Amino acid sequence: MTDQHPDAAPADPWADIRPYRDTEVADVLARLSHDPELLAALTRFRLPRLSRFMPRLSSTLASLAVRREVRGVTSVHDFQVRIANYMQRMIRTTTDDFQVEGLEALDGDTAYLFIGNHRDISLDPAFVNYALYLAGRDTVRIAIGDNLLKKPYVTDLMRLNTSFIVPRSARGKRAMLAAYQQLSAYIRHSIREDNHSIWMAQREGRAKDGIDRTDPAIIKMMTMARRAEQRGADVGEAIAELRLVPVSISYEYDPCDVQKASELHALHVSGNYEKSQFEDIQSIVAGITGHKGRVRLSVGTPLSADFASPEAAAAEIDRQVLAGYQLFPSHYLALEALGDAPELIDHAAISDADRARFQARLQQVPAELRSWWLAQYANPVRNKAGRIAP
Repeated sequence: MTDQHPDAAPADPWADIRPYRDTEVADVLARLSHDPELLAALTRFRLPRLSRFMPRLSSTLASLAVRREVRGVTSVHDFQVRIANYMQRMIRTTTDDFQVEGLEALDGDTAYLFIGNHRDISLDPAFVNYALYLAGRDTVRIAIGDNLLKKPYVTDLMRLNTSFIVPRSARGKRAMLAAYQQLSAYIRHSIREDNHSIWMAQREGRAKDGIDRTDPAIIKMMTMARRAEQRGADVGEAIAELRLVPVSISYEYDPCDVQKASELHALHVSGNYEKSQFEDIQSIVAGITGHKGRVRLSVGTPLSADFASPEAAAAEIDRQVLAGYQLFPSHYLALEALGDAPELIDHAAISDADRARFQARLQQVPAELRSWWLAQYANPVRNKAGRIAP
């Protein structure tokens, strides 16, 4: 083993998990334009008949399309501008309205760790990014679990769009601890040294039952780096230096609601649920393309140092997330359909058009899934009213 040359660049401690840098963009795009799995996925989606009968030709056409699409993209910012164009089109075609509140109260030159409720794999951070983009601010680095990155091209696309990798598949306690220490150090470095904001979900996995709740283990992981650097460090100070800001996203309709109901039903009936090979990718596509009705993003206020434990900080995040959550007619109509807590229903907020739209959507849900489907929408009403125990 040789000593490192004194003029050599220091090793990158986060090379395996961090987003790509501008200097890496050209190589990644070249790799993507020839990735057989990405090209096959694109042709199955856009050219299904041609991909079946003439796979080589369809793959060539897909490669040309990818290269044409990314022509002129030389930086991460360029790539995100392209993404923003797609976001604008998606919002125009799949949402009836998108509102943001609270962002103006945050300093535009300061990095924050946005921690929010999690309903959609890709759209939750995408809407945060779009709100920041519209406000002329830097976008966030997005935490994404490695369980979603089973294909190299998915990893490349996510890291191009400023995602960093959260380890969930490390084997053994020692390996998992080391992975979380690395992750915690990266998050702290991003906020304090790079001055670059981050988005993380308040818990692992989406809230498929509509109940938003923060896992204190997420707070413990975030503060590991500070506590490793300074033994006995005050938890509140470790939290405050990361500038945690709760964010709450509310969808009038969830494009993946039937799939979530099916998973919950299967868990109830058989005790387990096995995802299909491409289910997460299908959920991402469904979330992007499906109708969402109205969407509202509420940005809270940074957590102070006044928290003695991760559990106390998690409770404050829950409070802000629930306070910022927008209840739509779909939520009240679901509660009404279940015949539960009629005193919580705001009938004045429900129009005849809302009721007709809700009933038409409910009719498309298989009968055995309806109670699970309705609970997804009813639970936020119950949760905001304190009717769901922690």
